[in-house]
Amino acid sequence: MFFNIPTIMTWARIVAIPLIVGVFYLPIEPASRNLIATVMFVVFAATDWLDGYLARKLNMVSSFGAFLDPVADKFLVCACVLVLVHLGRADVFVALIIIGREIAISALREWMAQIGAAKSVAVHMIGKLKTVVQMVAIPFLLFDGSLLGLDTHVWGVWLIWIAAVMTVWSMVYYLQKALPEIRARAR
Repeated sequence: MFFNIPTIMTWARIVAIPLIVGVFYLPIEPASRNLIATVMFVVFAATDWLDGYLARKLNMVSSFGAFLDPVADKFLVCACVLVLVHLGRADVFVALIIIGREIAISALREWMAQIGAAKSVAVHMIGKLKTVVQMVAIPFLLFDGSLLGLDTHVWGVWLIWIAAVMTVWSMVYYLQKALPEIRARAR
């Protein structure tokens, strides 16, 4: 199941990372770079929903796909947040919160799976909502201009900070769910 349609779409998100980053090194107008990177991000981020839908619809759900999908999402988000910090469009503190949480919760989930308690840290609605806010904030900040009369930079900054707060909130939620298992094994 390394190369079925849904898994190829997931791989595409990983391949997209250097392409999106590379756009900002092209010798073209900044507004064109912003537009190209934004469109690429939106297209590749949409594959997150589409690959899962197709995997279920075509009966191609696999353990490898279940592993690779969140990894691809985290790579894409973290890479874009780092680009935004580099461009001065996102605060480094936001990047530390988002990337730190992804590392911490990934490690927590791995450990919980090893001890047979993975269900206690299964994806929850707060984590999904955090992802949605991130997936709106990032293209707004990548675009960094006026879109239909909307200042995407201002909206993006607000949304990325809201995403950072939700990131902490979701981390606390998952840690609370895991706390009984952590306490039981800390003895």
